[in-house]
Amino acid sequence: MWKVRDDEPQYAFLKEPFKGLEKAPEVNYYEAPIDLIARSGGAIPAGREMFINEEPGVGANPNRNKQHAFHFTADNCIGCHACEAACSEKNDNPPHISFRSVGYVEGGTYPDYKRMNISMACNHCDDPVCLRGCPTRAYTKHVEYGAVLQDPETCFGCGYCTWVCPYNAPQLDPIKGQVSKCNMCVDRLEVNLKPACVSACLGNALNFGVVEDLPENREQAKLSIPGFPSPEITHPNIRFQQTKRMPDEVTRTDGMAVKYHKAEDGNYRPVVDQKKGVEKKWNVGKLSSRENPLVIFTLVSQTSLGAFFIAFLGAQFGVETLQWLRESAMYIPFLAVTVALAGLGMLMSATHLGKPLRAYRGFNNLRHSPVCREGLGMLLYMVFSGLHLLAVLPENSVFISLFGEWGAFPVLANTMAVLAMVSGAVGLYYMYRCYRIKARPFWNHWQTATSFAGSALTLGGLLIGAVSVATLLYTGADVLAALKVAAIAVALGAALEGLGLIFHARDMNTANNEGSVSHYIQSTVFGKSYLLRNGLIFANVLVALAVISAESASLPLLALGALLSVSASVSAIIGRCLFYVLVVPTTMPGAFFWKNKDFEEHARDIGLANLPQVGVVAHVH
Repeated sequence: MWKVRDDEPQYAFLKEPFKGLEKAPEVNYYEAPIDLIARSGGAIPAGREMFINEEPGVGANPNRNKQHAFHFTADNCIGCHACEAACSEKNDNPPHISFRSVGYVEGGTYPDYKRMNISMACNHCDDPVCLRGCPTRAYTKHVEYGAVLQDPETCFGCGYCTWVCPYNAPQLDPIKGQVSKCNMCVDRLEVNLKPACVSACLGNALNFGVVEDLPENREQAKLSIPGFPSPEITHPNIRFQQTKRMPDEVTRTDGMAVKYHKAEDGNYRPVVDQKKGVEKKWNVGKLSSRENPLVIFTLVSQTSLGAFFIAFLGAQFGVETLQWLRESAMYIPFLAVTVALAGLGMLMSATHLGKPLRAYRGFNNLRHSPVCREGLGMLLYMVFSGLHLLAVLPENSVFISLFGEWGAFPVLANTMAVLAMVSGAVGLYYMYRCYRIKARPFWNHWQTATSFAGSALTLGGLLIGAVSVATLLYTGADVLAALKVAAIAVALGAALEGLGLIFHARDMNTANNEGSVSHYIQSTVFGKSYLLRNGLIFANVLVALAVISAESASLPLLALGALLSVSASVSAIIGRCLFYVLVVPTTMPGAFFWKNKDFEEHARDIGLANLPQVGVVAHVH
């Protein structure tokens, strides 16, 4: 338990909630019971020990089973960052980690220029997306205070919670390789003290108590203020007061190309702020990011899935070239490549973790987390496709010549193939579902599905074409049919991906959210790379159609096929790199230095990040 000082100031203590009201409210703004024991249906008893700091005992707080919340009065915040300092001191955070951060928006013209500071930490939401997304079950929503607590020792550092949280609350430490976040200072709450950040606030801007209980001298309990993401994403437990009028348009001082425009309903909506200019650039070097392992994981996994599906289903439906591949000696090497690609994908997924040796924990939350389901689907696909390889191995002519007749197991082989396809389909679907994140509007579009499926068709078709054409050339057979099969897959995949991109660009242009900002950056900062990718996709369709319409195999046709392979591969890599580097999350505004991505990049470029007090570290995760 937290040790209360003898001279603890009165303002540091929680006050009695709803004092002076004849009847306290029973539900919050989201119609959820404030009494968390009632919210659990009585399934969780009151008076549980929280084992704070591994110590048993129950605190004396009479309201420990009610949902608590922060109250932020924007009019009072002077941007002194005392809340940040108090939080970091209490939690012994390193300079590059801060559970609470202060940013600001500003607008207007001289002499009526206004700034609004925003202090933000975890909002201990009613619908915590971090909890549902975490594959390791490191998060728990407690009936004590409604605190959403996270165990860094359970975490293996995938960072998915940092993607889905709209408020940038979970903090991924690239040095420790794990996530941690605000714990609501439950040890202080147990002895009736406010959180450290609240007690330290100089301007009386931060307050804390039972949700929907207005602090003294407050008249508003708004659900949002300018710059705050939509509360409908997570139902956050924070309330605001902002009585001072802000301009109809306010901007951020960090590097994010976002500003906020006041709509007719009085709420501020994010729109594009053209900080990056309108000139189209290549910026090929910036296509590389810390998500490179995921670029490789998604591409090689989709290649493996596409090749396996096309080969097996094509043979079952009587496609002559694919039947020949199924019966040839090259079918085993082909399967070995698909299984190896799936294994490489799983390896890349593990290396993306902050703690790769804890990858086995990635299946702990199958009930809620799409990351778990994606991983399990791909793992089972790899296992069943490997078993399919073993089942067809005795039919291979090379195997027979070396080890003799072992018989045939067609039923077992087909069963394993069907199980592999079912598992692979589940893995691919949840690979897509992982990116349907409300806090990242650029990803939260059906185009992500067409991109993944299109890549599977295109790259899978190229793999089949490479194996088939190489084998047929070696044996001196006609390669035209094999080229056409590969070209059909590429044409379908490129057309599917291109169609999705057309609708995605249209929707992002008119969305007026962070997705629009991502598309603006795509069209300017990476404009030439973006146009190259689009042009290659269009060219892929045309070249594939030319191969399909060919009447005979020739050296120019083979050269055209090789060109198609290079073009399709390059477009897939550029597209997937853009997918990861472009996304702009719905995070809160950062300050000029702190939580400013442009400043972080500048600090790394000039060596300023080598000073630990700067709070910027290299991306080693």
